[in-house]
Amino acid sequence: MRLFHDATCPCCGAEQVVPRRGFLAAAVGAAVLATTPVLAQGTTTRSLRVRRQVTNEGFDGVYWRNGRYDRDALRELDIVFRDLSAAEPTPMDPRLFDVMASVAQAVDSDETWEVISGYRTPETNEARSRQSRRVSTVSLHMSGMAADCRLPGRTSLDVARRASELQLGGVGLYRRDGFMHLDCGPVRRW
Repeated sequence: MRLFHDATCPCCGAEQVVPRRGFLAAAVGAAVLATTPVLAQGTTTRSLRVRRQVTNEGFDGVYWRNGRYDRDALRELDIVFRDLSAAEPTPMDPRLFDVMASVAQAVDSDETWEVISGYRTPETNEARSRQSRRVSTVSLHMSGMAADCRLPGRTSLDVARRASELQLGGVGLYRRDGFMHLDCGPVRRW
């Protein structure tokens, strides 16, 4: 029985091997790709500033230039957004970075995003869903399409409201915990 599916990354054209359990998530992501708006069409570069809250690892730079995602920058971002319990980083959906960059641009912020959670293995997500009913058992974190994050110096409520107005994907507000969930999936809010 074959456990992997060979695929080509729709963003950079690189060959990938996708675990079978991630194949369905990738198919859903590809379907959403056609309906998700991106940053202003005339831009020649897209950049992002992020810092992982627990590890203090970060990325500050351009991840898209001249009409293509930068593979090296995406690899760096995959490390920052990885599941800390996993042995290796998992490729994140670069449209998530577009959402985060668009939201920062919409609130006129050049601050560094604090990333609380990015990719989650199914095992990590299951453990979290047992601890809290607020964690979805079908979370887009498992597809590399979501991040729990905050912009320092900004209220999560204000940023989440603006993100919701953009209608770029899912926006969840965790007001008590002071962060929001952003994803590049279907438009919804909670």
